[in-house]
Amino acid sequence: MHVADFNADAGVVTVRDSKAGKPRHVVLTAEGQKLFATLTAGKLGSDPIFARRDDGVWGKSHQLRPMLDACNRAKIKPAVSFHVLRHTHGSTLAMRGVPMGVIAEQLGHADTRMTEKHYAHLAPSYVVDTIRAHFPTLRIAEESTVTPVHGRRPRPPARSGRILSI
Repeated sequence: MHVADFNADAGVVTVRDSKAGKPRHVVLTAEGQKLFATLTAGKLGSDPIFARRDDGVWGKSHQLRPMLDACNRAKIKPAVSFHVLRHTHGSTLAMRGVPMGVIAEQLGHADTRMTEKHYAHLAPSYVVDTIRAHFPTLRIAEESTVTPVHGRRPRPPARSGRILSI
């Protein structure tokens, strides 16, 4: 990822070489925007954002050992990978009630099927909350001031006093 891949105005980074083979934009939080602004300050657009100590470019597996070392120093057992961090990001969004379509877009999924398969179960109230938040009130149930006592059935409403003959 190069400095030019960070758009400070939009608060996104562009992943040009994604698994799907097409570029995608990842939205950054305010905290992420500050981090990327710090990492890119004073650098040219063609400079890498994450430079190795020897100024070389990171290869696909070059992050494994530093990530393992970081987990060991932080006493994270078992050690996590960048894939686990990606899954944690999606899971956190799902548990906070973010719509599956938004999570799919953020993770670069082509549609919501993969997102729902891996993340919908983490938001058990997702369907309930979504339906209740978006369905209109039909006014089909009478409002009552009677509060049921646990274990008892509420009494039927009082009649008008008329006696019905059969």
